[in-house]
Amino acid sequence: MGKATDARRRGVAKAVAGVIFASFQADRTPRARRNPLVDPMPDAMARYAADPLAVREALETPLTTATHRAGIAARGGRAGARQRARDYVTLTKPRIISLLLVTTWAPMVIALRGLPPLSTFLWTMLGGYLMAGGANAINMYMDRDIDARMPRTALRPIPSGRMSPAHVLGFGVTLGAAAFALFWVLVNPLSAVLALTGLLYYVFIYTRWLKRTSPQNIVIGGAAGAFPPLVGWAAATGHVSLTAVYLFLIVFFWTPPHFWALALVKQKDYGRVGVPMAPNVWGERETMRQMLIYTALLIPITLAPVTYGGLGPVYGLAAALLGGWFMWGVVKVARAKNFTQPAWALYRSSLLYLALLFAAMAVDGVVPLGRAGAQPVILRHPDVVAAKDAP
Repeated sequence: MGKATDARRRGVAKAVAGVIFASFQADRTPRARRNPLVDPMPDAMARYAADPLAVREALETPLTTATHRAGIAARGGRAGARQRARDYVTLTKPRIISLLLVTTWAPMVIALRGLPPLSTFLWTMLGGYLMAGGANAINMYMDRDIDARMPRTALRPIPSGRMSPAHVLGFGVTLGAAAFALFWVLVNPLSAVLALTGLLYYVFIYTRWLKRTSPQNIVIGGAAGAFPPLVGWAAATGHVSLTAVYLFLIVFFWTPPHFWALALVKQKDYGRVGVPMAPNVWGERETMRQMLIYTALLIPITLAPVTYGGLGPVYGLAAALLGGWFMWGVVKVARAKNFTQPAWALYRSSLLYLALLFAAMAVDGVVPLGRAGAQPVILRHPDVVAAKDAP
């Protein structure tokens, strides 16, 4: 029975991997069209013609270490191989993934009231990195036109000309398919489905649809970044509980004030490439007001799991203190006449806020003070629960 189940799992994993790969083939771009100043998208030339300043700025980019490495890479040899390896890592956006892995690991500790088995932990972390890395690589493929026109992204592998769009797309799809298969075979099917859903949501709902069409892009589309807590919980237990949903909501409501702080600082870049971020559409002061609203909603959501025993007072105290610190950072941005410096400080401190919040959850998971006898509320079909509880 076990061998048959494993065979079915492998079959499903291969089938889904094939579907994922095939679904992206229509967007493949011929290698011959690679050029950092020529976007393969149909309307790119019109946009560049309408904004010659962006082309001039790209041509006049000063020679940086990254630019120098790119030149070495073009000549091949060991230096070129090292640069190619760096580019593969860059495509996955490891700095972003490090925080996602924290929000994956902490729910595993909470769900099990202790450390997960080493094998489950390692496979979940590897699968999480591959899935998020694949999503980020596909994102760079889809945003290659605007990346070439923004100073902070112009040296990425595609706009710099070091990698072709088709190569990056294939790399991203391969990582996503490998992650799905890993989760399905070595962890459990529910974690595989949730992880894949996060990738598809990020690629199609956020990047393809909302990012360039609505100032609500980071609100609705930002839900993609909230899937890791669900994946971690499912990887540890095989189900999703009410506490896991609250962890999803915590990341969901944290994302707008976190990202809008960056958007306030980089609004000219976003405006130049036509991405309707909140400051460019609503204005700076309205964006700050929305940041205050989302932070005010976030704080009680972080405390809600304490009310029914999902998390204990160790976490509750940390959440209250961290919430006050986060709110004070948002208030300082709203009150500042020159908001650039406090907004940049808030963006960086918000990353630390989320990491510390989930770290406090993990500590609470192994120090169950005030949660004696508390059982997680599991979201299952009522017939399944009734059958399980029947004599």
